[in-house]
Amino acid sequence: MTYSQPARTTTRRIRIRKARAACFLVGIAAIAAALGHQMLGASPSSATSSTDVPRGEHRGAAGEAVPGTVWPAQGQAAFVQTGRSQLQAGPNQHAAPIASVAKVMTAYLVLRDHPLRAGQDGPTITLTDADVADTDRRRGQHESVVSIAAGEELTERQALQALLLPSANNIAAVLARWDAGSAGRFVARMNATARSLGMTRTRYTDPSGYDDATVSTAADQVRIVDRAMRLPVFASIVATPSATLPFAGTVRNTNALLGHNGFVGVKTGSDDAAGGCFAFRAIRWIGGKQTTITGVVLGQPGHDQIAAGLAAADELVGRIAGHHGATRTSVLPRPPTDRMP
Repeated sequence: MTYSQPARTTTRRIRIRKARAACFLVGIAAIAAALGHQMLGASPSSATSSTDVPRGEHRGAAGEAVPGTVWPAQGQAAFVQTGRSQLQAGPNQHAAPIASVAKVMTAYLVLRDHPLRAGQDGPTITLTDADVADTDRRRGQHESVVSIAAGEELTERQALQALLLPSANNIAAVLARWDAGSAGRFVARMNATARSLGMTRTRYTDPSGYDDATVSTAADQVRIVDRAMRLPVFASIVATPSATLPFAGTVRNTNALLGHNGFVGVKTGSDDAAGGCFAFRAIRWIGGKQTTITGVVLGQPGHDQIAAGLAAADELVGRIAGHHGATRTSVLPRPPTDRMP
């Protein structure tokens, strides 16, 4: 998907409504980031998938069976929720292409190496003629890109917004070179980090996920999604409906579930090899308690692959909540009044 300079909104009322909605979602993301610390714990060994149970069932930390009907009919899925340290992995876990879900690892490494605090935009990255040529090449291959100009300066935050909202493959390459000096060195760091997190069936070959050889499982990806959501800046960006870039103008989040049914992130992905993919976090009331569900669905079939991934995640969260006696309607807590990043 290619983004170009959009028409400017001229109505002050619309701008105010959009600003209020964005503040609400960012506030919720901050809460979700804080809750994330309770989920997979400080070490990858604290979350293990359940594999020694009858076919069609996967047990939680307390031994409660998760019925096979919770899982999507096709593809694969996994999740973890607050109060239950064990990662729940559905059937059919196997290394498969993950498309742009790979950008979660890319953003995580950039923020790990170049941390941002609340209100910080970070250093600037100057785009070059070579970056423009790379963008044109990717656009010719029908990759997802944002329009850029030689000499354009993006702050680190703006580059991460371009990476995570419209899913810009060209900016994934820019960030990889900026962080590690080359795409190859950055990919090596991606794989080293995956190993350190216990992502044993994951192999990254590029920073964007466009390469079909970048593969993982839903269970593995839950680990990095949980880690990334512990970073408040990452959580705030993926909870943002749109952002404004210097040359491309307004770019919009591909996550159409954002702000609905408790969803506060995280990242879509889609191509013919991967199908519809979606790494997500949702906050729902389950058993009278506010519960955060972090999960990943991969390989969802459908003509509109992004919509297929979103729908599978929405249905999965609804079934998880329904299994524990929650209503489908989610009630989110009031966001804090302090300005969030």
